[in-house]
Amino acid sequence: MAHRFWYALSVWLLLVTCEAGKHMPKLSNKKLCADSECSHPILIARAVQDYYPGDCRFIPIRQGQLVYVYAMLKDTGNLFWAGSVQDSYYGEQEARIGHFPSSVVEETHALMPASTEVKTNKWDFYCN
Repeated sequence: MAHRFWYALSVWLLLVTCEAGKHMPKLSNKKLCADSECSHPILIARAVQDYYPGDCRFIPIRQGQLVYVYAMLKDTGNLFWAGSVQDSYYGEQEARIGHFPSSVVEETHALMPASTEVKTNKWDFYCN
């Protein structure tokens, strides 16, 4: 009986001390989106150069890839955008929204105006 108790306690302690993810510093307090939930893409852009992220808040981008932009961070002078990369073969890369410098892409198609200002929260900069 005591063995089960210690086993259960050790499993519980392991689960409590394991960190599944990490909240990173905010890049901005506000963002511009097409809607209040930033669920619709604002524009499609094509990468003009490779981008290698500095940490898990950012997504890697290869030159020539299409990027669906969902938000433009406002406090940073529009230097960072949030979007998802679309590879040439669907399913080749896991779809994940992350941030990237706006300078590594060029706009190809405007989809919706980025007219809704939304406050960012800690989950916008959460790393798995």
